[in-house]
Amino acid sequence: MLRSVAVPLIDGVAPFEFGLLCEVFGIDRTEEGVPLVDFRVCGEVPNEPVPTSIRGVSITPEHGFDALQSVDLVALPAARVRDEYPEKLVKALRETGATLLSVCSGAFILGAAGLLDDRHCTTHWREARMFQERFPKARLDADVLFVDDGNIITSAGTAAGIDACLHLVRRELGTKVANTIARRMVVAPQRDGGQRQFVELPIPECSSDSLEPVLERVLDTIADNHTVATMAKLAVMSERTFARRFAAETGTTPNKWLSLQRVLHARRLLEETDLDVDAVATRSGFGTAALLRHHFHRVVGVAPSDYRRTFSCR
Repeated sequence: MLRSVAVPLIDGVAPFEFGLLCEVFGIDRTEEGVPLVDFRVCGEVPNEPVPTSIRGVSITPEHGFDALQSVDLVALPAARVRDEYPEKLVKALRETGATLLSVCSGAFILGAAGLLDDRHCTTHWREARMFQERFPKARLDADVLFVDDGNIITSAGTAAGIDACLHLVRRELGTKVANTIARRMVVAPQRDGGQRQFVELPIPECSSDSLEPVLERVLDTIADNHTVATMAKLAVMSERTFARRFAAETGTTPNKWLSLQRVLHARRLLEETDLDVDAVATRSGFGTAALLRHHFHRVVGVAPSDYRRTFSCR
């Protein structure tokens, strides 16, 4: 259970990323069935204003960094990247037994504490090269939205921070609570698998109008027997031209994209319906339960039946 959250602030903290942590964890939504979280804002000196990245704006925390020792989650908002981080904070992070979550450049604080050595992680793509240079032992993946590596969750930019927070809520408090918070925030609830590390991959957006109608058509008819050849025909292109254009527009191959979208559709069916695995396989376009299990386990990390037991909305 996620009962208490501490958010440590340092000079140059980003107000928006701090705000999203407040929105997810700090608002009393008990009337809607969301458990109340003990939310603590912490600074090096309690009740002393901390300057933010916006000139003339500061935030005054009520708690000191010692509060990090008695919470379930320590959530690090983005902050100005620097050569040295406050030793009190670094020491507190090393000693806490809490789950750790970083938004954007907050991962640099975890890296400075040596907590990302040999751990899978991510950060904002703009700081990826600098991050790798500073923390070569970290297993950085700069192409993803967020990484769940058990007791450490790292995320990329602002919107990815929301994804990571909702993912953690869903992991710890369940689908219903995550969906309630997401609905109030007017964002899509994340439906991530129960595996140790999972990254929610978005539907690629096309930079031109050439492929967008094709992708939409395929998603609307995901149960059909789509292939590269049939998608190329919809796009009125040769298979070779279509594959090249698809990779340029989406950053992946048609087959990988189609397989992922079918897995995502299968997850929704497992969460929201009573359909058996065979029916889910048919409606998501895999055809057979065996093929569904293969692709589902490869992407999500657990079997469809295990996923349903954990994340069914029913």
